[in-house]
Amino acid sequence: MEILWFLMASLMLAAVLTPFLRRRRSGIQLVSPDAPDAADPADYGFMREELLDIRMPGPDEDLIDVLDVVQGTQEWRAASQLLAGTEAGGERRWQRVQAFAGAASLELSRRPGGTAGAGAGGQWLRSWRAEAPKDAGGAAVQAEFLVQQAFRTATAGTDEFRIILEEAREACGQAALLAPGDPVPYIIELSIARGLGYPQADFEQVWLKILDRAPAHMGAHLSALHYWCEKWHGSRAQAYSFAEAAAARAPQGSLLSSLPLFAVYEHLPEIALVNDFYGTEVVRKAIEGALFAAHSARPGDPMLAHVRHLLVFFLVRSERWGEAMNQLVRVDGHVGALPWTLSREPAAEYAVYRALAVAGYEANGGTPATLSH
Repeated sequence: MEILWFLMASLMLAAVLTPFLRRRRSGIQLVSPDAPDAADPADYGFMREELLDIRMPGPDEDLIDVLDVVQGTQEWRAASQLLAGTEAGGERRWQRVQAFAGAASLELSRRPGGTAGAGAGGQWLRSWRAEAPKDAGGAAVQAEFLVQQAFRTATAGTDEFRIILEEAREACGQAALLAPGDPVPYIIELSIARGLGYPQADFEQVWLKILDRAPAHMGAHLSALHYWCEKWHGSRAQAYSFAEAAAARAPQGSLLSSLPLFAVYEHLPEIALVNDFYGTEVVRKAIEGALFAAHSARPGDPMLAHVRHLLVFFLVRSERWGEAMNQLVRVDGHVGALPWTLSREPAAEYAVYRALAVAGYEANGGTPATLSH
């Protein structure tokens, strides 16, 4: 186990990400890329690292098309139309709001003061808010944009951080007034509550508003889970309790059964201090719950890719190679999800785990022909 993870660390540091692993029953070894028995993810139809889409966890062709239009023309109306036609209480609206906000934030980081022939990045969002101040979708995107700016560009607890989040809270209030039945403004406020340190009673008031509108919203539960983690305003016990309670009341076809796995991820120990952590009962139960959730999820659930990506991380860490491969063939191509998005190079991080899964799978006799799609 220690040798395997030393290998992974070496791979990451050296940026050796794909076909340089030997598939031997005696173990996984580093080899040259032209070695005849080097495991190659391309044999499974996996996408090259440089082509992996880091913007979202899974495909959303309508969103991709609109993002291309908006960013290419700096015209916001296509984004407004897409959000207006997206179910208010569903997971996809929340994901699309996040994607538009993230696109504007990324543009701004690349062109903070504008460049020759182009204004500052994210100008389309500023135009959207100025030209359609009563557009609920625009207000929600603006609020989420400000939240992302606070967490990405400012240090938690500083005056700058709090000022940005206070502005985001005002935008949330506007979005909630414009769309009273939409849970998205309150889901955004969960992140504001975490950043500003709402007392637990105040946080619960926001949470109740979400439960009134979308009680089984997976994205909302993931956002709330962060508040209850010990690195923010709760504890390991509170986070586990919240996740397990949500999983216990999960309706048929819901992905909430996977929430304990996210709670485990948020409280990962230093691996050097814990022997066989990934083989413990807590981790095994959380993995099984997430596998059950993924298997029984409603077709087309936009949150399913989030669960599968986290499963890849835990299944590889647990050396459950075949099960990891079964998840990889269902998500490969998009890597905009935990845990990859916490890395400065999400595609590279994902590619390391994918390469390890392929090598481990083949070291135990697996081949492309034996992998079900």
